[in-house]
Amino acid sequence: MSKTRTIARRVLGPLAGLLLFLQAALVLTGGAVRLTGSGMGCPTWPECVPGSYLPVEGQAEGALHAWIEFGNRLLTFALFFAAVVTLIAVVRSGRRDLRFLAATQIFGILAQGVLGGITVLTHLNPLSVASHLLLSIILIAAATSLHSRRHHPQVRTSSTQVRISRISLAHIVVAFIAIAIGTLVTGSGPHAGDVDAPRLDFDISTITRLHSSSVWVLLIITFIFYRSKDLRFETKKWLNIFILLAIAQGALGYIQYWLAVPELLVGFHLLGSVLVWIAAWRIRLSVVRKHA
Repeated sequence: MSKTRTIARRVLGPLAGLLLFLQAALVLTGGAVRLTGSGMGCPTWPECVPGSYLPVEGQAEGALHAWIEFGNRLLTFALFFAAVVTLIAVVRSGRRDLRFLAATQIFGILAQGVLGGITVLTHLNPLSVASHLLLSIILIAAATSLHSRRHHPQVRTSSTQVRISRISLAHIVVAFIAIAIGTLVTGSGPHAGDVDAPRLDFDISTITRLHSSSVWVLLIITFIFYRSKDLRFETKKWLNIFILLAIAQGALGYIQYWLAVPELLVGFHLLGSVLVWIAAWRIRLSVVRKHA
């Protein structure tokens, strides 16, 4: 094995971890933009303000909001750079099985930039904001796959555990649905990112109950999954992690609802959503893939 390939394989793990971290951080900084009312801190795109890609120095009104929004945009550039470096490391390491996953990160981040522009130009339309988050969720799943496969090639498992595979598929699908409905709750709630931003015309109590119901369905599927026979050690480990995270996330969701959704708790709930999703995706990977 050449020296270049050896070095590339050594750095691939840290790079994949950094990529996953930055993808998750982008969701959290996007949440900070919304929760601080900074969604229109940079009112144009791709510029921050007309004639400048940076917040204007000395800008008195809205300066903090502008820098918060600009910070979120800046993180996207850091994420894109990390994705490019990761793809280079994948190519030089000779890991052909990881090239598609690494490439999807680059194209997905470019798509995020376009969606970000649409979000600003539509004055934080809630459906655009929701699409922005859901694309991040998909990219987090791809980054999680890349990180989990960084050391060894993996192949799909045989169909001997058809029932477990079907349960895990239902599990990940319902997890995604729960997050998607959560974006509708956000789009109907008070944290729009700007006082003039449009809202979805859903009754907040009704859409919240629908979101809560989807989480309960997810927990039921999880416990059915947990009681299945012949679960691998890795699957059992990630199910344990998922259950702890999901219960904490559910409790936090009820608390923030009773307290009229204070910003800090909403931020923690968003973090919980990311962690729950990563755990759910690791469960799915543990079922459908194994080391080659």
